[in-house]
Amino acid sequence: MQIEQFSYDNKIVKAFMIATVVFGLVGMLVGLTAAIQLVYPVFNFDLQYTSFGRIRPLHTNAIIFAFVGNAMFAGVYYSMQRLLKTRMFSDALSWIHFWGWQLIILAAAISLPLGYTTSKEYAELEWPIDIAITIIWVVFGWNMIGTIIKRRERHMYVAIWFYIATFITVAVLHVVNSFAIPVTFFKSYSWYAGVQDALVQWWYGHNAVAFFLTTPFLGMMYYFLPKAANRPVYSYRLSIIHFWSLIFIYIWAGPHHLLYTSLPDWAQSLGVVFSIMLIAPSWGGMLNGLLTLRGAWDRVREDAVLKFMVVAVTAYGMATLEGPLLSLKNVNAIAHFTDWIVAHVHVGGLGWNGFMIFAMLYWITPRMWNTKLYSPRLANTHFWLGTLGIIFYALPMYVSGVVQSLMWKEFSPEGFLVYKNFLETTVAILPLHALRAVGGALYLTGAIIMTYNLIKTAYAGSFIANEPAEAAPLEKAYVATGGWHHRLLEHKPVIFTVLTLVAILIGGAIEMIPTFLIKSNVPTISSVKPYTPLELHGRDIYIREGCVNCHTQMVRPFRSETERYGEYSKSGEFVYDHPFLWGSKRTGPDLARLNGKYSNTWHYNHLLAPDAVSTGSIMPAYPWLFEQTLHKELTNGKISAMRTLGVPYEIGYEEIANDELEEQAHAIAGTLKTDGIDVAEDAEVIALIAYLQRLGKDIKIEKTADAQLAPKP
Repeated sequence: MQIEQFSYDNKIVKAFMIATVVFGLVGMLVGLTAAIQLVYPVFNFDLQYTSFGRIRPLHTNAIIFAFVGNAMFAGVYYSMQRLLKTRMFSDALSWIHFWGWQLIILAAAISLPLGYTTSKEYAELEWPIDIAITIIWVVFGWNMIGTIIKRRERHMYVAIWFYIATFITVAVLHVVNSFAIPVTFFKSYSWYAGVQDALVQWWYGHNAVAFFLTTPFLGMMYYFLPKAANRPVYSYRLSIIHFWSLIFIYIWAGPHHLLYTSLPDWAQSLGVVFSIMLIAPSWGGMLNGLLTLRGAWDRVREDAVLKFMVVAVTAYGMATLEGPLLSLKNVNAIAHFTDWIVAHVHVGGLGWNGFMIFAMLYWITPRMWNTKLYSPRLANTHFWLGTLGIIFYALPMYVSGVVQSLMWKEFSPEGFLVYKNFLETTVAILPLHALRAVGGALYLTGAIIMTYNLIKTAYAGSFIANEPAEAAPLEKAYVATGGWHHRLLEHKPVIFTVLTLVAILIGGAIEMIPTFLIKSNVPTISSVKPYTPLELHGRDIYIREGCVNCHTQMVRPFRSETERYGEYSKSGEFVYDHPFLWGSKRTGPDLARLNGKYSNTWHYNHLLAPDAVSTGSIMPAYPWLFEQTLHKELTNGKISAMRTLGVPYEIGYEEIANDELEEQAHAIAGTLKTDGIDVAEDAEVIALIAYLQRLGKDIKIEKTADAQLAPKP
């Protein structure tokens, strides 16, 4: 049989590895800064570009798409070539992918601090960047599928299955969730509204975790863990069950992020059921990974790579057990909106993704530079610092979450809320937030040590840009015989890809189609009206400043919440909200019923100096809102875009919109002037106050007789 000579492209892997390390350090540093800001607000520096609301999404995007994303591509490009015994389909596509992805990251790093955001969690980037992501993702998929087709190895190993699922599903998630109507080059409105937008967003948000942060890393686990342990995968059949059950079930679980909200109950129940079912495939994958190490446990004590992998796979198991448990309504009632969720997310992020990335980097670098790791001792030091970092991060956040929930829900024997002032709960957990920052600092220190270790390793060796390899060509007339039936499917990449697409489409379609097509799922409320032009500008400022990162707009049907905030939220309240702003974390109180609670003067002073108005507040000040003026020239475009999305503004309303805007602004500025505050009527703070005063105004119980607004028995 003829043997063909070829080479693996290590240069593209090297490029993605360097980007992984650089953006990892940057993302962790930004995250540490955000953690410190939640203890010492002075570190917001009273600058709009460094305020918490703007750098928090910068941190999440830097970690998810820059650090984890680049590591995923490095691992895929390295393992895929060797599993398929071929060079990547196109070197040109590889480099277009690399530079395109880095430009997207750069665009995110510039646009998010500038306030250009959709506010949709893990999907904050505005529409031009979304289009760029789509193009570069297609380039990645083109290169990957092309490589699979030209392979020299007939069998597609399990890692390849997970890579295919990642490409297909992320493409579908990103495109569907990103539908929006542009207003300007830097501003758009989500195509969906209210409940529908929430469902689509968390179908995306949950499955971005599933198919960007989980499936590709499971593929890498199936490649790198057996390599590092020098052992075969424990069970081939278990890997088959793991793969198909995971990708089919995962896609249904998104609604568990919206329990006790205005989402229809049937959709919430579907999310709960499939979330519980997820335990089985997730733990099947974890056990398949850990049992692969049978016979290699003695090496784990000495080998830092195996240490990182063991903790990574264990963290994956813990996070994927905790996630389904958090989807139980009785547990969710305690944990949701609290720091418990922050702990849960970071067990997965720091433990599963972070430690798997560190293990991969420590394993690949000596091999690509044809040398030994510079210092195993430093690698072990990194392991223990990282492990301590996770502990110091997660444990305080778990405690903080429980403390928050108990304080929010505590009633006195007389039946009154004990902690009526939300700020009391914020102040109580500040020491725990400080400990969280210590954990982040330890984790970052370990990553810095790793960077030094990898650089010294590279300098000690000689980089192999094109690694020589050889293999027999793929037999064109191959006919599969014998073996189990799934083996036949693994020889048919196109059919495999189509079946993967079908598996991930079923759940999303069943959840979303009824929500969009059956009107009774989102009943309207006659008293709910579109936002005025000034309120619409104010809402956009609220989005720009990232207020949704700390405040929810969703009163759940618990006595503790209705006593504190007012009547529970209804789906019809949000029919004109593009995008929805329900939020997922309460660092500050819920704002859904804010109208009338405070005067315009209170809001003015609170935005100018929060701590002076509310002693102990950790909210940053917003001095620029008092200096910057509204862009009234954008009003017409905003009204027109909203009408296109179904908001019932009359035809021609654009022509008088700014007149109404100025009239409402004049009234607000007049009330401030009465209290001795002189402010320009076109200042941004006026618009934001208008929006805050609108929240809950249309839903006052005493102003409507709608049966659906009556309190629950």
